[in-house]
Amino acid sequence: MTNHIAFIGVGNMGNPMADQLVKAGKEVKAFDVSPEVIKIAKESGLNVVSTIDELLDGASTVISMLPEGKHVRSLYLGDKGILNKIPKECLIIDCSTIDIETSLELGNESKKLGIKMIDAPVTGGVMGARIGKLNFLVGGSDEAVALAKPLFDIMGQKILHAGVQGSGVGVKICNNMSLGISMIAASESLMLAKRLKMDIKKVHEIIKAASGNNWAMTNYTPLPNLTDGVPSNNKYRPGFTASMMRKDLRLAMDAAQSVDASTPLGKAALEIFSKFCDEGDSDTDYSGISKMIGGDAWNYPFDPKGNK
Repeated sequence: MTNHIAFIGVGNMGNPMADQLVKAGKEVKAFDVSPEVIKIAKESGLNVVSTIDELLDGASTVISMLPEGKHVRSLYLGDKGILNKIPKECLIIDCSTIDIETSLELGNESKKLGIKMIDAPVTGGVMGARIGKLNFLVGGSDEAVALAKPLFDIMGQKILHAGVQGSGVGVKICNNMSLGISMIAASESLMLAKRLKMDIKKVHEIIKAASGNNWAMTNYTPLPNLTDGVPSNNKYRPGFTASMMRKDLRLAMDAAQSVDASTPLGKAALEIFSKFCDEGDSDTDYSGISKMIGGDAWNYPFDPKGNK
C-alpha cells in the first residue's frame, strides 16, 4: 500500500483525522464540497484538490467521513458516483455514521467491482480526532481490516473489529443509543441530587464507585467541575453536538423498526434530544441535555457557540 490517501469530507472530524495522517508522513489529498470547510482545510495545511479525478489519481486508499447516509450514497453510488472511478486495488474506508442499509449496499457494489471496502465509524469525537485517540468500530473482512490497520493506528487508539462489513455501523448505532440514554440518566441523577441540596461532587464520586455508574457519569459528566477536559467545563461548547446525537438515535430507531425490536428508552431519548434541538440547542454539546432536564435548578455557565 502506498502513502497516497484520498480523504473525502474534511469538516469537524475529517480535518483533524486527515491532519494526523499528514503529520505521520502520509501523502493526503483532501476533497470537500463546502466552501467554508475547504477554506478552513487549506488554512490548516491540508492539500485540498478541486476535482474528483485529481483526488483519485494514484490513490491507494479512499477515506470518507460524511454527515449522513444520503451523502455517502450520492458520493459512491449516485448519478455522478465515484465507485466506478476507484481502482480495484484501492481500499475504501467509510468512517461515516450512517444507516446499515446504505453501508451494506456500498459494500456489495464494491465487492462486485473487486474493491475492498470496510465501514469504520468512530467514537471519541473532535477531541479524540485532534489527538489521534479515536476508537474505530470496524466491519469488514480480516484482510481489508489488516490493510487499514496502519492508518487506524495513526488516527486512533483502538480498533474494535465487530464482524463482517456493515457490523461497524451496526455497533456504532447500538452504542450511541446506549450513550444517549445514559447521558440522560446521568443528568437526571445529578440534577435530582442538586434539587435535594446534596453535595454534587460527593454524589458524583459515590455513583462512580457504585452500581449506578455509566460512561457518561465517569468520563463525560453533564455538569461542570466534576471531570477534567469535558465540554460541561467549557460552557458546553461541542465535542459531539446534540444534533449529532439526535441523528444517531434516529438511525437506531430506524434500525429497530426494520427488525421489529422494542427500544422504548431509545425512543424516549430521541424525543428528549429532538425537543432540545428544536428549542435552539442543536449545536450545543449533547451533555448540555442536563440544561433541559434540570430546568430552573440548572444554573451553570452556558455559551456553546463561544459568543461570550
